[in-house]
Amino acid sequence: MSITMMPFLNRLFRPFTSSTRLSLNPESAAQNIPANAQKCTVAAGCFWGVEHLFRKQFGNKGLLDAKVGYIGGDSKNPSYRAVCSGRTGHAESLQVIFDPEKVTYSSLLEFFYKMHDPTTKNRQGGDTGTQYRSAIFYHNEEQEKEAREITDKAQQQWWKSSKITTEILPAGEWWDAETYHQLYLESNPGGYECPAHYVRSFPALS
Repeated sequence: MSITMMPFLNRLFRPFTSSTRLSLNPESAAQNIPANAQKCTVAAGCFWGVEHLFRKQFGNKGLLDAKVGYIGGDSKNPSYRAVCSGRTGHAESLQVIFDPEKVTYSSLLEFFYKMHDPTTKNRQGGDTGTQYRSAIFYHNEEQEKEAREITDKAQQQWWKSSKITTEILPAGEWWDAETYHQLYLESNPGGYECPAHYVRSFPALS
């Protein structure tokens, strides 16, 4: 067995045997979400690390809620095992609920392009397959416009040497991932983190 297979195997089998140690209260979280809240939905590889980095960066800066799940596929209510097979068409994704008066959609997308490698098609680190693709799923025309503008700037200023492969698509049906995937790295310190997930020290986009 090659070494490159290990990250995938490590994360494939760990969740099916891990106990759930989360203290999530969706009803309580919903009560604290203001009427002007908006959604930001992105895919950037293994969703454990994506959620962890977004919460760390924006936890007290406009992020109201965040959950990991599946989007962009054809089947209904897919399981983690089915998505990992690559046959459902879904991407492991993060959906953030944010307060636009405290953090902008553009700021979230700029961070998205800093925290993963958008130039590796259907791959992040050792995780390969369409379920690990880079994508932005917009919720309205204004988000689509901003997504394309930020992507163009990131290509020209940050990722000059390689072509960004990030898909920009309308947000379709969203499916929450199983409970044990939510806040996974907080509940499982030392759990698998994709090596491509770290914040690059890029200058501000102009």
